[in-house]
Amino acid sequence: MEIQFLGTGAGQPAKQRNVTSIALKLLAERNEIWLFDCGEATQHQILATSIRPRKITKIFITHLHGDHIFGLPGFLSSRSFQASTLNEKQTDIDLYGPAGVKNFVMTALRLSSSKLGYRIHFHELGAENVGKIFEDETFEVYMDTLDHTIFCMGYRIVEKDKKGELDAEALKAAGVPFGPLFGKVKNGQDIEIDGKIIKSADFIGPDKKGRVVTILGDTRQTDKAVRLAIGSDLLVHESTYEAKESKIARSHGHSTTQQAAEVAKQAQVKRLLLTHISARYVGPLVRQLASEAKETFDNSFVVKDLYEEVVK
Repeated sequence: MEIQFLGTGAGQPAKQRNVTSIALKLLAERNEIWLFDCGEATQHQILATSIRPRKITKIFITHLHGDHIFGLPGFLSSRSFQASTLNEKQTDIDLYGPAGVKNFVMTALRLSSSKLGYRIHFHELGAENVGKIFEDETFEVYMDTLDHTIFCMGYRIVEKDKKGELDAEALKAAGVPFGPLFGKVKNGQDIEIDGKIIKSADFIGPDKKGRVVTILGDTRQTDKAVRLAIGSDLLVHESTYEAKESKIARSHGHSTTQQAAEVAKQAQVKRLLLTHISARYVGPLVRQLASEAKETFDNSFVVKDLYEEVVK
């Protein structure tokens, strides 16, 4: 599991930072990539990465401000073109977001006479949908509302625990021949060899704990963010402003570095990545943002465009 930031700026594109979009790469886990928000020129940013658009199977939109959705029509159209150009199979896409996201996308596609070679499955969410919004055999996704100037959400992505590994050498030493019996033990079944009971539990290691990533949209400091992020291996939190601008942050529905760090500390997360940075902060001022966050939560980092990190 890896996370890559396609845009880390707030409000509008800047020379140093494009607007918000985050790719959660689940290639090893399920051969997919999930996109969180899709600001203007997201498809341009993708060109500078190894991301293949057809691998993006789910898009999660946090809210309907332009810097989080204006890249959707272009990306969705280009995704269709790429598959036809490379003679690759067209794959459907699931799009989660607030009520209105379907109207926005479909209007843009209709007025531009854009035709897609795949289907978009829309999942419009409201306050009544707080809780689990997706589950399959490998992952769960939870949603909660945040505190912004319009309806806005955060997402908690939970990887399910993996079964412990089979100790094949110990099983061989116990006299079990390689073959179907190995499979039975691996699947948790006890077996009998020459009158001896081989207990599966003795040859399978402990379950491997799944990782948890929480990605928040724009928000003021809120207890809802703490609850959503509790115990996460990685928290992505906006930090539009420096600590001394807390009044401006609140009036605009945003957070400061210090407030984001307080959420991380209260939620007892392992790692905090700060994004959605105002264009006013460049050079030494970015280092100042990082220092402010570290005063409250040491394992903090201010990300930049195209930054990539393995989720541990």
